Amino acid sequence: MTASTAPAGRAPRLTARSRRRLSVLAFLAPWLVGFAMFFAYPLLATVYFSFTRYDLFTLEYTGLTNYRFLLGDEDAWRAMGNTLWLVAVMVPLRVLFGLGAAQLLVHVKRGGSLLRSVFYLPYLVPPVAATVAFVFVFNPGTGPLHTLTEAVGLPWPDWFNDPSWSKPGLTLLGLWAVGDVMVILLAALLDVPRPLYEAAEIDGAGPWQRFRHITLPTVAPVLAFAAVTGVIQTLQYFTQAMVAGKVAAGQSDQPGTQTAPGYPDGSTLTFPQWLYDEGFRQFNMGYACVLALVLFAVAMLFTMVLLRQFHAFADGEA
Repeated sequence: MTASTAPAGRAPRLTARSRRRLSVLAFLAPWLVGFAMFFAYPLLATVYFSFTRYDLFTLEYTGLTNYRFLLGDEDAWRAMGNTLWLVAVMVPLRVLFGLGAAQLLVHVKRGGSLLRSVFYLPYLVPPVAATVAFVFVFNPGTGPLHTLTEAVGLPWPDWFNDPSWSKPGLTLLGLWAVGDVMVILLAALLDVPRPLYEAAEIDGAGPWQRFRHITLPTVAPVLAFAAVTGVIQTLQYFTQAMVAGKVAAGQSDQPGTQTAPGYPDGSTLTFPQWLYDEGFRQFNMGYACVLALVLFAVAMLFTMVLLRQFHAFADGEA
């Protein structure tokens, strides 16, 4: 008796392909549930609330009002400019500095373990404590570095009290805590096959040629990972900039008081700070959702461009 002539009320048997599909869905179920609950639903809710005026108590549909307001929001564009400055300067410098430190550690014969710990330990310092210490050390009035440079007659910038030097100060803080990038690049460098270097050296390739044609193509996927994760982290840059501005200004959040972020003169105001200020201080949740969507779109754009560029580089080397 065929399946088409099976008695009425009898469920047809599942085919082998259907059983495989159900097995795959069963194994994927935890990820699908997590994706739906913690990514898809929050993203759709953010899109919906971006078309409303929402202050956690009242909800009113306003159409594209929040998006039009964003076009004229000077603080939002200043925050985006500061954030993109950090992405364009801090991320490449951290990757290059981490690669240089990893390359140095690869060739160290004695004391390599100690140097690895020295490079990695700053990354383990809590961000708030590290930022407070940095602001104190770089303070032109009481900082020890200013005292040393003054003793030898060298100029010393105002760093976190000067709009022109505040972002370079944050960049130095990022370079100091470069241990995370250094560790993954060190693992990639140690994984480069030694026979490739030996063969290139026999053929007369110099240090730069070996680095350019062997090291870089081999560690390119790890460099792409470091660059992409660095861009995403910097686009979400919040704690260090907020703490540095408040400590330099001598501010502290007391119950019932609010202080504007971005000291000095808005130079440390990052996009996540402005998003937080609009959503959780001004309670403009609808507008904060617009800012969150912009941040998400910019992160996606940077990720796609970087992955495309590294893929083209790898194909060119191949």
